[in-house]
Amino acid sequence: MARVAEGRAAAEPTSAEQRARYLRILEVAAELASDKGLERVQMHEVAKGAGVAIGTLYRYFPSKTHLFVGVMADQVERLSERLSKRPRAGVRPDEAAFEVMQKSTRALMRRPALAMAMISSSNAANAATVSDVGRIDRGFRKILLDAMGLEHPTAHDITLLRLLLQLWYGVLQSSLNGRISMPDAESDVRLACRLLLAGLSNAAPGSPPPAED
Repeated sequence: MARVAEGRAAAEPTSAEQRARYLRILEVAAELASDKGLERVQMHEVAKGAGVAIGTLYRYFPSKTHLFVGVMADQVERLSERLSKRPRAGVRPDEAAFEVMQKSTRALMRRPALAMAMISSSNAANAATVSDVGRIDRGFRKILLDAMGLEHPTAHDITLLRLLLQLWYGVLQSSLNGRISMPDAESDVRLACRLLLAGLSNAAPGSPPPAED
């Protein structure tokens, strides 16, 4: 079943009942990964916990990669709902971006096994076959743009944000693997925000990134 399903396009829920079932699958998958990690989660136990047939699970999520990329996309959407859509007055764009990334990092690290499952799956996913990868990228980019007050980003702005997000994923993975401490991870992300986002179109003209404290 799993091998056959991987070659299929993922279905999207089209009714309220299907949407509720879809979200239930994501919640159960997140709970199981939090308890035991990605490798030990079995698709049949996700289906059982969510109260759906295994065929229904594979229709929405043709593989475990699809499933945990979907979990991450859902987490990004929940984060977007919790955060203000307006920038805070007097806060530089790089500071606003760092505040969002710091909050996101700390939320992820509260359930490290789930964080590893989501990030590993996202990094392994091919955007051509796992469409939720695009939802993650677009969703988090929108969160950052709102926080920074950048309503009309240029192509260069988008490139800078893409580089920042790629760096953030790498720093998160290193921290989850025990290669760097959380304080060092946050310090690295803060510095990346300062250096990269000094080139944004709404950054103060001619002002270099502030020096480290």
